[in-house]
Amino acid sequence: MSTHWLVRVAVVALGAALTHVFFVQFCDILFGCGCRALWAGADVACNVHNSQPPHCPWCLDGGVYGTGSFGAIIVVQIGLGASPGIGLAARAIAILAAFPVIGALAGLLAGLLTGYWG
Repeated sequence: MSTHWLVRVAVVALGAALTHVFFVQFCDILFGCGCRALWAGADVACNVHNSQPPHCPWCLDGGVYGTGSFGAIIVVQIGLGASPGIGLAARAIAILAAFPVIGALAGLLAGLLTGYWG
């Protein structure tokens, strides 16, 4: 494996690591559901644990939509890491930007499909 590929893998790994660390907090940004940082209890205060709706779309039903959203972000980050013809700086920015952009789109879709805002 060439150094060029190692740098790409490292940039994807950094993007994926940041996505993992901040995903639960992003959940609360999107849905105002009460999710917290991993080190502060994660979903312990999420509205999914309330007896009455609304229930967080990403935490609902065992986290199916959340897992799918997280997976979509990672797949896009890997795709950007493997894409030819992108410079290192642009690649790193695109990989990091994939988290909020794809996450927001996936969150919007999950919220609409579950009727969260309805």
